[in-house]
Amino acid sequence: MNVRRRSSAAALAATAVIGAAAAPAVAAGPSPSPSAPSATASSGLYGGTDPQYDGVWRQSLALLAQDAVGVVPSPKAVDWLTGQQCDNGAFAPFRADTAKACDAGTMVDTNSTAAAVQALRATGGHGDAVEDALSWLKSVQNEDGGWGYTPGGPSDANSTSVVIGALTATGTEPEDVVRDGRSPYDALLSFALPCAEDEGAGAFAFQPDKDGKLLANADATAAGVLGALGKGLVTGAGAKTAEATCTDAGKPTREQAAANGAAYLTDALAEDGHLASALGGAADQPDYGNTADAVVALAAHGGADKAAGPLAWLEKNAARWAEQSGPAAYAQLIFAAHATGTDPRAFGGTDLVAKLNATGPAPQGGQATDGATAGDEDGAKDEENEENDGSGFGVWWFVGVCLVFGIGIGFLLSGRNRKRQP
Repeated sequence: MNVRRRSSAAALAATAVIGAAAAPAVAAGPSPSPSAPSATASSGLYGGTDPQYDGVWRQSLALLAQDAVGVVPSPKAVDWLTGQQCDNGAFAPFRADTAKACDAGTMVDTNSTAAAVQALRATGGHGDAVEDALSWLKSVQNEDGGWGYTPGGPSDANSTSVVIGALTATGTEPEDVVRDGRSPYDALLSFALPCAEDEGAGAFAFQPDKDGKLLANADATAAGVLGALGKGLVTGAGAKTAEATCTDAGKPTREQAAANGAAYLTDALAEDGHLASALGGAADQPDYGNTADAVVALAAHGGADKAAGPLAWLEKNAARWAEQSGPAAYAQLIFAAHATGTDPRAFGGTDLVAKLNATGPAPQGGQATDGATAGDEDGAKDEENEENDGSGFGVWWFVGVCLVFGIGIGFLLSGRNRKRQP
């Protein structure tokens, strides 16, 4: 997912990296050799690039992907994530000095926090951290029922969807999380374009433009479909349905809005088998991250067969992108494989799980990247983790790497803040 966001308090600067790995509403461009183990891998962090803008996001996706395929993450990796949490429950994209308490200048955001909730719920044994994060998310819910990337920022489809994923992953009913009589679903449906639109019928917008108009956005649509279904970043295939069609019936139910969004994505993928990314007048390029997100959304809505085309394209073309982009990209592809029942260890000839594991501390029972065994390095998972183990969340994602942040407010690293046309 990719993001461009503005803050109500300050202007935002955005830097986009086309086709980059999924990130929150905003992410920074990858540095060289992102797939190599991080220089700080001993601390538990996945990936070798600067974590300033996406550390918590990519760590959360990596842990979710491992859990989705039955891999028990390294305790060091989980501890790295829990160590990033502020005392109020929120997460920033990255805190270099975790010994220093968070203050008003710490740029916490909803996307990092919601992703961390899903990852920690999946790995188990961190109930207090999860509850604190959920309490913070509820405390910054907007009056329209949704969430923006930064606390108090205008709601957007991507951020609202990723928080819905965090709520459902923890057994919280999103419709019961209400502010001024409005639930997250009320906010999310406000970004759905009607089927009567000449362009973008059935899609979701990221948020209204400066004139209040909703513009179709493929990334927001993939997120919106999952959010409307009450799904997170990690989800299996839904029940098989007929081909999705866009149907107007007054204010759509969330199920119909999901179907409308799926119909839009199906049409957008029909010609080339992938979504395209174009910024600043540049020629269209394949958007691997958004295509992977679309696969998850289509499979979740109507069954694995509905995502067969873009899945096949990813199997054929995405290996090099993931190698260049790092752990979040491998995780996105694993999510796509998981949603469609595809073996992630033989994804177009690539073992995505082994590739992901090699970018950081070895999971328990695996071969450590530094030559030591995971058992020696990390130890066995404790009984509390096993008792509290839960299912992971999902895409709400988000991401084609983009960086957007406002002075004193934070950036939109959720990869969801994209204002560009699909």
